[in-house]
Amino acid sequence: MNNILETQGLGKRYRNGWALQECTLHLPKGRVVGLIGLNGAGKTTFMRLAAGLLIPDAGSLRVCGETPAPNSCAFLANIGFVPQEHGLYLDFSVREMLTLGRKLNKRWDETLVKRSLDRLHISPQHKVGKLSGGQRAQLALVLAMAKQPQLLLLDEPLANVDPLARREFMKMLMEMAVEQEVTILISSHILSDLENTCDYLIILSSSRVLLAEDSEQLLAMHKRVIVPEEHVALLAAQHVVIQSSQSGRSSSLLLRLNGPLVAEPNWQIKDITLEDITLAYLELPVDSLAHVAPTKQEVF
Repeated sequence: MNNILETQGLGKRYRNGWALQECTLHLPKGRVVGLIGLNGAGKTTFMRLAAGLLIPDAGSLRVCGETPAPNSCAFLANIGFVPQEHGLYLDFSVREMLTLGRKLNKRWDETLVKRSLDRLHISPQHKVGKLSGGQRAQLALVLAMAKQPQLLLLDEPLANVDPLARREFMKMLMEMAVEQEVTILISSHILSDLENTCDYLIILSSSRVLLAEDSEQLLAMHKRVIVPEEHVALLAAQHVVIQSSQSGRSSSLLLRLNGPLVAEPNWQIKDITLEDITLAYLELPVDSLAHVAPTKQEVF
């Protein structure tokens, strides 16, 4: 099994419309995947479908080689899920939360739990409701990782956490990822949470997938080019213009390359960051999304 998660035309509809539609993805095993999108883009719906908490209204979904089933102990044993609200019982003590996790999960890693709590300076006697936002996020991560899942789903776990706690959470997450053979899918609308840790990126916009690609390949297939205005039409005919702006007689274009970029001497070609790429796609108007739908590309 090379892919940990596969979807084909996946969709979920609520009363007010489609929360996710026409979603086709193949996520490779063993990657740290960032799921990026504005609020309402469909990130939480996708996460809950992958965890078996929602039933699709269209298309198909396979996770860890099987169709998600919320009542299947075998399926649930392979999934770790941390929602935005962390899924903790605030009236429980930390010890009680850990006891619950231990009794519900056969592959429970007690060594990981003890080492993590010592590092976080969290006492088992503490009430969960008395912990800081960062400590709750880290405790939820420990609970999810201690069950030794194949796929860890993190749905905006840092939404209400301060910057220092965010950094510590991501550091702890990456250390655990190295120690365990786990694929991580983490969603956020804050790219800085993901840019230095994720090696695969999915961009959702208006309930649709705009991009799903290896981070290095994304960087290779996108360039910013500054050219005289009269050359814009030529570039637009050869490549996909994701973003453009004009200053005087020059135009700045963010291109998704469809082939080699053959430059004129008076062109400026600049590398860009994942943040540049993500923001450019998220700024696209809805009526242009079909025009930039992801296609298989080569790296140039």
